[in-house]
Amino acid sequence: MSEDAAFVRVAFPIPVNTTYWYSNPKDDGEKDGEKHGGEKDNKEKHNRETAAHVGFRVSAELGKRSLVGYVVEESETCPVEAEKVKPIGRTVDSSSLFGPTTLELAKWLSSMYFCSLGEALGTMLPSGRRESPQPSAEIEDFEIEDHALVLSEEQNKALELIMSEPAGTTYLYGRTGTGKTEVFLQAAERTLAEGRSVIYLVPEIALTGQVVRAARKRFGAACAVIHSRLTPSEKLAEWRRIQSGEARMVIGARSAVFAPTSDLGLIVIDEEHEGSYKAGNAPRYHARQAGMFRAAHEKARLVLGSATPSVEAWQSCKVGAMRFATLSERQGGGAFPSVELIDMRAESAAISPRLAEALRETKAAGRQSILFLNRRGFSHFFSCNTCGAELLCKHCSVPLTYHKEQNQLVCHYCGYRTAPPVACPECGSLDVGWKGFGTERVEEELATMFPDWRIARMDADTVGKRGSLEKILADFRAGRYDILLGTQMVAKGLNFPGVQTVGVIMADAGLNLPDFRASERVFSLLVQVSGRAGRADDQGRVLIQTFRPDNPVIRLAAARDIESFYTRELEMRRDQDFPPFSRMVRIVVRSRDKTKAQSAVRQLAHLAQSKGIVGGGGSPCGVELLGPAECALSMVASSYRFQILLRARSLSLVHAATAALLGAFKPLSSVHVEVDVDPVQLL
Repeated sequence: MSEDAAFVRVAFPIPVNTTYWYSNPKDDGEKDGEKHGGEKDNKEKHNRETAAHVGFRVSAELGKRSLVGYVVEESETCPVEAEKVKPIGRTVDSSSLFGPTTLELAKWLSSMYFCSLGEALGTMLPSGRRESPQPSAEIEDFEIEDHALVLSEEQNKALELIMSEPAGTTYLYGRTGTGKTEVFLQAAERTLAEGRSVIYLVPEIALTGQVVRAARKRFGAACAVIHSRLTPSEKLAEWRRIQSGEARMVIGARSAVFAPTSDLGLIVIDEEHEGSYKAGNAPRYHARQAGMFRAAHEKARLVLGSATPSVEAWQSCKVGAMRFATLSERQGGGAFPSVELIDMRAESAAISPRLAEALRETKAAGRQSILFLNRRGFSHFFSCNTCGAELLCKHCSVPLTYHKEQNQLVCHYCGYRTAPPVACPECGSLDVGWKGFGTERVEEELATMFPDWRIARMDADTVGKRGSLEKILADFRAGRYDILLGTQMVAKGLNFPGVQTVGVIMADAGLNLPDFRASERVFSLLVQVSGRAGRADDQGRVLIQTFRPDNPVIRLAAARDIESFYTRELEMRRDQDFPPFSRMVRIVVRSRDKTKAQSAVRQLAHLAQSKGIVGGGGSPCGVELLGPAECALSMVASSYRFQILLRARSLSLVHAATAALLGAFKPLSSVHVEVDVDPVQLL
């Protein structure tokens, strides 16, 4: 550790693009009073009097508040008036939490996604103050076993392509069940044998537990797990194991891309198409983009994989921007399932007679079924049959969903709850009811239809408690349930040999959203959930219920016609100049005062045009302005929302335009600005 510097520069996790200087206490060694104090007193005194260094967290006064920030620089001289500099309050850490590589990554994140350096570090680093003395359930030691499988010829070709260079990007495309995970794990094993570290990203840890189990059995204590279900103390303990080099194989969800690995050799991004890799709050980073930066910056291999690649990744592969490998044969021995479309236009129940028949046949064969509906709750919305009024959330511009078990109307955006009315609040009519259906209603219908069957429901309402999701999956794997009903959770990463039948309750959900990625998301979900069937034999089947059986997205998904879908989608994107043929930045302004929000977005658009930041007025910048417009979700959590989109052929152009526009815009304190680079949805 360096000599104690007199001053340190601190970045705080607040949306202010400024860092602050503080005076730094000197390490004075043990004080006489410490010899007789308790352990707690000694620790607190040590924290107050330990000098801070780059990579330490410190508590310091900022205005009238005391905040925890990150030391990003230390100096013997102070660039501001030294007499005005406050001392730091105390050091949180006894050793650096981050080093130069993490700091460089944070600076890139701050620049790329228009956030402060402190916000970037706050997103990347664990928040725990003390390391957990006990390992979490996810990080218990396993006895190391050699579970490496013998690869097929095409798996081996894919592995050799990945390992052919010490750096570079490879895309591994393979239909569900074709053995992508084993290729990833053997690439990780060979990278570790080179003495280099590995980061393996999955969209959600709890839904890809088999990856964690396989990695822990194969790599033992060298494997660390980082994700949001760990407590802050558990996450800090894992961070320290990675930082020390004890753990060189890191598995985790989105934020694990920031793990402090040394000599990084491989980053795997499994199911790279998943929207969960994009952060929903500032900084709105994409783990795929962060992985690309790290791989290039640290000269590591990057491997992306999916059965349904993002449209951007598919286009990159087609133009030769990355190496491309394909897996076409299922490794478990099962053939790809048969797929049947069921026209629901003449049906009134959630479960059609044809699907009910398939479920009975599956049960009679001693097998299991998965039912998928991407909508939770009992019914989708309240409606008056007299005046047609719908009941919207008082804080958001979305219908309330009825949850029968709780006898509550719930907003799935802000969490607002209220009791269901007995009469229409608009006209007073008693002729009211519920339209549409969610997983709760389907569960009730199944219980009536199959009273003796064992049915599990998996959605946000049933997996809120820690460990509940894992228990449902474990029980289903053990054959304790006949049917697993759920939202998109059941479409991701599940490999259950006992599943013969998959039913999609309503394939149309999501198709009509005002978002250019709507078709891509629906297609991906249908293909992914279809892949859960028949993974161990040739008896798998998928039944897709739809009110639009002639819709090309649904037909192509049912046929698993990947090439035709991407060809069609790319043609539409090219015609409309949407990504991957352009890069976009979405700027949302929100305020509790609708007039102020509307005025602010208009001011943004005016500035962009009047200053030549966007095309028009003879500007050669090549940046286009779309909007201003009200957001599709015009109000969320009592805030009115308006947006503009900046679009250009290159990231550098649209990024520079955004920086210029934000620099010229001074919003009122009651107006909040959200910047989303490369947005994955426009709602």
